[in-house]
Amino acid sequence: MKLNKLLEVLGNDIIVSGDTDIDISALAYDSRKVEPGCLFVAIPGTQVDGHNYIQQAIDAGAVAIVGERNVDTGDKPLIIVKESRHALAAMSAAFYNYPDRRLRLIGVTGTNGKTTTTYLLKWLLESVGHKVGLVGTINNLAGDKILPATHTTPESLELYQLFAMMEAEGCDYLVIEASSHALDQGRVSACNFAGAVFTNLTQDHLDYHLTIENYCQSKAKLFRQLDPSADNRYGVVNVDDAHGYVFEEACTAPVWTYGSKDSATTVRLLDYSSSSKGMHFSIAYQRQKYAISIPLIGKFNVYNSMAALTAALAEGMAVDDIIKALATAPQAPGRFELIDEGQDFMVVVDYAHTPDGLKNVLNSAEKLDPRRLISVFGCGGNRDRGKRPIMGRIAGAISDIAIITSDNPRFEDPMAIIDEVEEGIKGVCNNYLIEPDRAKAIELAINMAEPGDMVVLAGKGHEDYQILGDKKIHFDDREYARETIRRRLAK
Repeated sequence: MKLNKLLEVLGNDIIVSGDTDIDISALAYDSRKVEPGCLFVAIPGTQVDGHNYIQQAIDAGAVAIVGERNVDTGDKPLIIVKESRHALAAMSAAFYNYPDRRLRLIGVTGTNGKTTTTYLLKWLLESVGHKVGLVGTINNLAGDKILPATHTTPESLELYQLFAMMEAEGCDYLVIEASSHALDQGRVSACNFAGAVFTNLTQDHLDYHLTIENYCQSKAKLFRQLDPSADNRYGVVNVDDAHGYVFEEACTAPVWTYGSKDSATTVRLLDYSSSSKGMHFSIAYQRQKYAISIPLIGKFNVYNSMAALTAALAEGMAVDDIIKALATAPQAPGRFELIDEGQDFMVVVDYAHTPDGLKNVLNSAEKLDPRRLISVFGCGGNRDRGKRPIMGRIAGAISDIAIITSDNPRFEDPMAIIDEVEEGIKGVCNNYLIEPDRAKAIELAINMAEPGDMVVLAGKGHEDYQILGDKKIHFDDREYARETIRRRLAK
């Protein structure tokens, strides 16, 4: 593709130096991935500034540079833009010929429930014959092809590479988790969203956003991005959430609402009940009452199901088809996932790593009426410190026994993190233990469990690693729990 053609998508607010009538064979923002004929986009990050690697990119074969300031590029064309990330997004869309203009792209944002909601929505759409691509925390899926996911929402370049591949695989829908970081940084700024879904908003990522208001407004960008002049655009909002009105106000396309309040004008929750087999609930939709069963546990999964259901309705699916498909919906990996090796107590692994997520999971576990509820949890290092004592208070208030351990300490001292968690649990619960080694903490919980007890391993979910410093070591809560149970049963 010609550089001058590619630059047309950036408009007139750019400064161009050098000959732009040259061919571009690829895009890159990481100098280590530059190949001959590549356009290198220098992005200033929180830890690494791409402008410092321009010479390495040129040495590797970059034929032109895009950046935010005037730098020496020798005889290579330099294009100065206001925001490199937004430029990368616009150029990635053009370079891959706008696959999201031919596919229905639905974005899901919120603190909790994004992954399960995207899995459910994919399931619903596929149940009526669509082929659906998914981009999210656990995996990137192109139809049946599974690709590893490195971020909840990748950089725009990887996004459009995925979109193009999904289109080539025959997908006609794309469902994507839109994280607050991605929205704030403009990674999805060029995406042609047909629908936007808001699940909920509670404290998380304040190490980055600083305030809950900033965090909320970053997520609301997904709804502001909808083009109301285009056909079949819509927003789906959980009006039971205190921040729901922000997303309603941000959306200039039609808004579909769900929740238990009277303001839930599309889908209203009437009642629900739980069992060890799943959830049963009823909704009001278009003045009719419908009974729904899902093989997923927890009130939060009722809300995740309503989010997916409402989006599916907005996409034109019949309510009876949706209810039928929900009855056999799959379990998203690491989301209230039962670990069953024939033991006489329950073990559940969940990704809950926020105060609200932990509260929801422990409350759902408590409703299954275990003899004792034993929780194992921790907080990540180099992340929002304010939620640590809050999570301690929650675990202490709901659990019969709480075990505080490590959860991706990164560059922090695990015991320093645990000390901050312990400040919240003191005075709320005297029956708590501290074991910084996560493997030993899991062993401790499983080996103390008695018939009828329930063990909840929270924080890691689907993750199969621990981050210690700048290294990732293999560790999977589900895998280690199964091994520990088998050892116990073999005695």
